[in-house]
Amino acid sequence: MKPSTGSPAAAAGRSVLKHAVLIAVSIVMVYPLLWLLVSSFRPTEVIFRTPGLWINDLVTSNYTGGWTALAQPFGHYIVNSAIVVVGAVAGNLFACSLAAYAFARCRFRGRNLWFAVMLITVMVPIHVVLVPQYILFNNLGWVNTFVPLILPKFLATDSFFIFLMVQFIRGIPRELDEAARIDGCGHGRIFLRVMLPLMGPALATTAIFTFIWTWSDFFTPLIYLTDPNSYTVPVALKSFLDATSGSNWGAMFAMSIVTLVPLFLVFLFGQRFLVKGIATTGGK
Repeated sequence: MKPSTGSPAAAAGRSVLKHAVLIAVSIVMVYPLLWLLVSSFRPTEVIFRTPGLWINDLVTSNYTGGWTALAQPFGHYIVNSAIVVVGAVAGNLFACSLAAYAFARCRFRGRNLWFAVMLITVMVPIHVVLVPQYILFNNLGWVNTFVPLILPKFLATDSFFIFLMVQFIRGIPRELDEAARIDGCGHGRIFLRVMLPLMGPALATTAIFTFIWTWSDFFTPLIYLTDPNSYTVPVALKSFLDATSGSNWGAMFAMSIVTLVPLFLVFLFGQRFLVKGIATTGGK
């Protein structure tokens, strides 16, 4: 006998209550972003005097002034960030996919040990290796260039993405590898012609996360980039704040909104690939 689930009115009431709670939580989470957007259209002197979302005096000078307030037009720093992001995404897709294929499909001595060591590096904070890395890049003359921000990605230093792809590859039937070997394919052709076309969700997830994390990264560019002309977007936004004189909060909020647009677009158009990649990887 099927248990009773209550009257339709009770079910409708629970549904309304659930949606009301979800809407309330969403408003709480989105409020800081809405306040940032509204504050970008307020004069700097009234931003912190009116914490609400109502605009009394709408101004657009924060955007026009903020775009040209620094040593270079703000588009220059967006281009710098774009260069670093493209290099980081390409490096992670190239190196992490190769490393993942090696761990998942190739047999070599100490494979399990090296895989465990790779997983352990996930728990190592960047501050532990920051000093030796800085000394190495400084001795090579790469400080104040984009090389320290891009080159490590081509050396498969992001263990999280390697693990993600390994889990995905392990879910691909080995019969496909065996069929390719019968046709005379080696590891290189198997990787290029069999694995890569099937790794689309995992590759998309890696690209999206790499884009978001690299575009938003403040600490690493702050360490390696000392020339203001080489600043990426997060470091350039810091330039709007001055501890000794007045900070241009309105311009900084306006340029913050501008820098959030690429993140919003990438997440908006890549959301289905992101969900699919995480779901299929977790289920294998």
